[in-house]
Amino acid sequence: MQGHSLKLLYFFSFVLFLRVGNAAAASTSVTLYQADSLFAAGLYPAAVEAYESHLRKGYKPTDPMLLKLAYVWEKQGDVAKMLYYLQVYFDRRPDEAILKKMHEVAIQNNLRGYETDDLNYFYLFYKQYGLYITLGLVLLGTYAFGIFWLKYRNHEPARRRHKLIVLAYLTGLLLLVNLPERYQSGIINRDRVLLRRDPSSAAPVADVINRGHKVNILGSQDIWLHVFWNDGLYYVRKDNVWLI
Repeated sequence: MQGHSLKLLYFFSFVLFLRVGNAAAASTSVTLYQADSLFAAGLYPAAVEAYESHLRKGYKPTDPMLLKLAYVWEKQGDVAKMLYYLQVYFDRRPDEAILKKMHEVAIQNNLRGYETDDLNYFYLFYKQYGLYITLGLVLLGTYAFGIFWLKYRNHEPARRRHKLIVLAYLTGLLLLVNLPERYQSGIINRDRVLLRRDPSSAAPVADVINRGHKVNILGSQDIWLHVFWNDGLYYVRKDNVWLI
């Protein structure tokens, strides 16, 4: 009798577990459906709350969701959040029109870090054509090392032109490994953020910047980010930056 009761208890516990899991899944899908409906109806604050609630649960945003969030925050006048979502979209889908849009908004609001300079265009070019660059370097390296192998087999001295090809190949490979794929940026998420000379709260303050400025991130140390800002290298607390 006791064994029969335990079996019933296990069965109802299992059924309850399945119902709770299905309810949670349904709740997530309903939230996204409601968010799209709210956005379509022009109820932007409620739509943003629904979208960002979904993101806080750890779900990855879709491309349309990023553009909708950027649009809504622009409508509400929060330039920093608008630029954040556009930057996340740009990092995923590099597009010159998005780059120029961010640059224009930044100029209108006296924000720095969004300049359409050589670095940003190089990053845009690399993200769009990185695969072809990699294939080109592989072909170039195969050709160069093939030539050297033939020279070595035939006991012939290597020509200066071939040495230059190998040098160009190694330089390109070094750039490919060390630059854009590890490139990361962030947007300051509050006003009067302190930039320090060293990764310490006791370090001298080098500059104070406000919400919305973008910094390039070179590395991290404990609670600090090592950033490039206004032609200088500084440290800023991680919780003061939205990472892209």
